[in-house]
Amino acid sequence: MTSQKIAEKAIEALKIKYPDAICSLVYSDPFELLVATRLSAQCTDARVNMVTPALFERFKGVDAFADADVEEVGEYIKSCGLYKTKARDLVNMARQLRENYNSQVPDSIEELTKLSGVGRKTANLIVGDVFSKPAVVVDTHCIRITRRLGLHCEKDAVKIEKILKGILPPEESNDFCHRLVLFGREICTARSPKCETCPLADFCPKCP
Repeated sequence: MTSQKIAEKAIEALKIKYPDAICSLVYSDPFELLVATRLSAQCTDARVNMVTPALFERFKGVDAFADADVEEVGEYIKSCGLYKTKARDLVNMARQLRENYNSQVPDSIEELTKLSGVGRKTANLIVGDVFSKPAVVVDTHCIRITRRLGLHCEKDAVKIEKILKGILPPEESNDFCHRLVLFGREICTARSPKCETCPLADFCPKCP
């Protein structure tokens, strides 16, 4: 079976299993999603969602973050891990947005990755969820599951993104990545995947 055929089957099966393909992070505008996604690095979405309400109440919008004291921002996000680096990135990111983008979140991966702390995973999430452009968010779930499906043999996220963009239908790619997160948490876990109840078992090379 070709990679494209496996991808098609996986897309359809996961649509049935998870009809609502939405981001797990809670936000009310593009900048808040940008902040939340930066915080989610090496941290669970659930933890980020516990932290951001107070953070966004204290610092409302780009200007507030741009003018913020880095140490104070850090106090609000301590439980997210790597908080000193993340706090510095959030303040610098807001300053860059204000100075270079009229306080607006840019709509391209090229421009987004110029911002402090923003990598391709974050940039793809923004262009997909905010601007409804085709995107492939290569997180740990995406890497693990697409590798198990035989769609690639890579470990490098940039290479995987390029491969998946060549396999996945553009109009399906963003939602597919959201569904992979839900699927990876519930069934295709890193340890002890539940292959006996997996909706992809009939065509997954890793399933018996």
